[in-house]
This record gives sequence, C-alpha cells and structure tokens, in this order.
Amino acid sequence: MVESDATVRPVADGDTRERILAAALAAFGTEGVAATSLDALADTLGITKQTILYWFPSKQDLFDAVIDTAAADLARTFEEAADGSLAGFEQVAAIVRRVFRLASRRPELLGLVREVTRPGSAAAARLAGHLVPAADRARAFLAREMAAGRLRASDPGLLLVSLYSTVVGVATEVEVQRALGVDPTLRAMVQRRRELLRFLEAALVPAGGD
Repeated sequence: MVESDATVRPVADGDTRERILAAALAAFGTEGVAATSLDALADTLGITKQTILYWFPSKQDLFDAVIDTAAADLARTFEEAADGSLAGFEQVAAIVRRVFRLASRRPELLGLVREVTRPGSAAAARLAGHLVPAADRARAFLAREMAAGRLRASDPGLLLVSLYSTVVGVATEVEVQRALGVDPTLRAMVQRRRELLRFLEAALVPAGGD
C-alpha cells in the first residue's frame, strides 16, 4: 500500500534533530517560550511543522529537550572552568570569566536560563536537576576554601545561590540589552566583568588575604 503525503515519515537524520534543537534554543532564549510557535520555528528552519513533531511529539517535549541540552552545556562550562588547578578567589574568578565568555558567544543559552528560572516556572526543577552534581561540587569547594581561610567564612549553600544569581544576572544583562535593541559592546562587557570581580573579591576574600 502506498502511503499518502500526510503519512510519509521524515528521514531519520540526526542532523535535523540537532538543527531543530539549536533553532529552538535560539528562539526560546531570545523571544521566550510562549512567544515561539512551532510554525514559526519550522519556517525559520525551512522544514515542515510535521518534521518537528516527528522528532518532538509536542512543544513541551521540544522545550524539555532544549533544557536538557542547555543544562549539559552549562555543566560542561562549569566543569571546564573548575578543573582543580586553582584555589580560593582565583577559582571563583575563573568561573565568572567563563560565564561572561559564554554570555558573549552564546547569549541565547543564558537567555534560556533566565526564561526557565522565572518565578513560577515549572521547568526550573528540570534545569536544576541536571545541575545538582555541579552545584554539590561547588558547595564542597566553597566549604573547603573557607576552612582553609582562603575565602571568608559563611554558609556555603547560601553563598553559592548568591554567586549564581549575581553572576548569571549581570552576565545576562547583555541579552536584555539586545532584546531592547541596544547592541552591547565588548568593552562594556569587559568593564561589567571587572566591576563584578572587584565586588566579589571584596566580599569573599578575608582581610589580609591574597
């Protein structure tokens, strides 16, 4: 029996799936999930909506896959920056620089983080679940450095949350500016990063520390 056009399946091409994920990440991270339709996404990619639904049965399935991909990219970024070669504030500074570099090169990724972590977002738990191992290692690092006197003593868990909120918040100002039609310059980003590092160093390094 010959299949009709409506029942023909797209070729199982892994590249198509990756293209859909990349385009969805860009759209969700810049326009927002609610403002992005599968029809618009299909037009951007030059494929049919049915092709998207072949790979991802619903918009929610696509969103979940995008979160999983973004979380893996974020975790890899943190792992590469925290390779164990640095200690104290130097390690914190290395991660801050890596996050700013990510914001410059892939603003849609941190834009998605802002979208997912808005108050009331059901997707926040999914993203957080992927980042638990990295967060646990970061918390242990902070506790160890505090015990060694290289960082000011405080609650490691609360400090980690504060660091995450501050660093990601400042870094993603770039995406907010782009959304408002303002093209942030590299010089402005570098200046914000320097100011943030000075602020964090004053807050984290004990008096008389390096």
